[in-house]
This record gives sequence, C-alpha cells and structure tokens, in this order.
Amino acid sequence: MTDSGTGAGPGSNADEPPTRGRDERVGTVFLVGSGPGDPDLLTVKAKRLIESADVVLHDKLPGPEILGEIPEAKREDVGKRAGGEWTPQEYTNRRMIELAREGNRVVRLKGGDPFVFGRGGEEAEHLADEGIPFEVVPGVTSAIAGPAVAGIPVTHRDHASSVSFVTGHEDPTKDESAVDWDALAATGGTVVVLMGVGKLPAYTAELRDAGLDGDTPVALVERATWPGMRVATGTLDTIVDARDDAGIEPPAITVIGDVAATRDRVVSFLENAGSAPVRSAGEDGGAAGDDDPTGGDGA
Repeated sequence: MTDSGTGAGPGSNADEPPTRGRDERVGTVFLVGSGPGDPDLLTVKAKRLIESADVVLHDKLPGPEILGEIPEAKREDVGKRAGGEWTPQEYTNRRMIELAREGNRVVRLKGGDPFVFGRGGEEAEHLADEGIPFEVVPGVTSAIAGPAVAGIPVTHRDHASSVSFVTGHEDPTKDESAVDWDALAATGGTVVVLMGVGKLPAYTAELRDAGLDGDTPVALVERATWPGMRVATGTLDTIVDARDDAGIEPPAITVIGDVAATRDRVVSFLENAGSAPVRSAGEDGGAAGDDDPTGGDGA
C-alpha cells in the first residue's frame, strides 16, 4: 500500500493495485496471529492490540485461555469447526469492513500465524480492495511450535535439513489437489501437515504409494500448548490406528519424518505442560490426557 492516491473500492480498475488516502473516520483492521494457544506465547504487540481493540473477530483456534481473557462484550466468534458449524468467509470479510467503516479498531484474531493457512492473505486483499487500512501482526506458527512443545524439532542436523508445510484441508471447490505428495516423498525432509486429522488415511497412503517407507516415524500433536494437549506416535503404516486408539481429534499437527522419533529420546525430561504421550502404536495402555473426551476445533 502507498500513502498517496485515491481510495480504491468496488468499481476500481482491477488491473491496477489499490491506493488510498487515509480517511480518519475509518478504523484499522489488525490481522493478528495468536500463536498456538498458550497465552504466554502471544507476542507483546498481539496482547496490546487485543486489549485496546473495540472488537475482536476470532477464530476457534486461539485457544480457551486466550479467548477467556477477552471481554465477551467485545468478541465475536467467526471461526470454523471441522465437520461442524462454520462461519462463511464472505461474512467475515463483510463484518471486518462494516466494523472498520464505523470507526472501530478491529482485531481479526487467528490461531498461529495469520499467513500460514489462516486465510490472512485473502483477507488482506479484500481489505485493500475495499480501501480499509490494515496491519499484519505475525504470530508463532503452530506448524513449528506444536511439534516443538511435544519434543519434536522440525529440522535436525542428523535427520532433516528441510521442512515442508502443507494443508490437509484444501478448498473443496478445487478440481484437484495442489499438494504434490510424490514430490514431498522424494524430498527426504520433514513434512508437517496442518488440519490433516480427518484425511490422515488418504495422505499417508499417498506418501506410501509415492515410495516413502512405511516405517517412517509419524507423530500427531493435538491442541498443542492448550490444556489437555495430547500426543500420539507411530509410523506411516500404523499412525491411523494410533490416531483412532488415542481418540486424536482436530486441531492437531501431523509430523512425518525421522524427526518424529526424537520425541521418544527426550520426553522423559520434557517439562512442557501436557506433554506426556497418549499412546504409541502397538502399546496396550494410555497415559496422561486420555480422560479428556472433548473434541478440538478445526480450521
């Protein structure tokens, strides 16, 4: 965006990038990442903006502790739940515009980082098209933080020199998947799948068909840093059964690659809250977290 020019909105030339002159009557929208859910992992700026906002439009993924600290009168749930209730993106886009044009400071609060599978890029383009000033506030992405708190580094000098982040929940209107599982299998690094609990059988099969060894370690980290965080481990061949035995539900991160096995070597000394394993494939018993029957949120 530039500081000069005329406001851009509906009817402007779609072939030219929008420019604007600041209308002081219009509020600002802040696209804020809340991190994986632990309030201590909020950035200082995110916390300040949440506290000073007139309205907070939030997803379901910031986590109960963060959402619980926001006065109910100024928060509005525009989240989506995997396989359940959801707010159309068109409504969220429209609501941001309405609130900003009323002069409000609006925080659009998302789990993780707003630009990592969080539709932040779409919302930024929509705000620019409508002539609404906005700011992006990065957050700690759960794609890295989720595995980390479970004792899994996404890169490791002995195991993986690259990492790929992919979505397990693509736009259903696409004619075909944009994820090249063959290329991911051939890369040889870590694969981190977000929003991939439901489609775990499909993409683990795709990776095996692409030549990835069935003994490749895999971990599922559910509700990382939230109260009741749970972890299940296995291999490409066994992780679906491990998921089902442990009752892992969204939101969860899938980590595929040799790094997933490092957890077993460090978990006894790992003091992150909720980091005890639930169940590994082939084990008979469960552990901490098994008594929490509640389902998590999807995106």
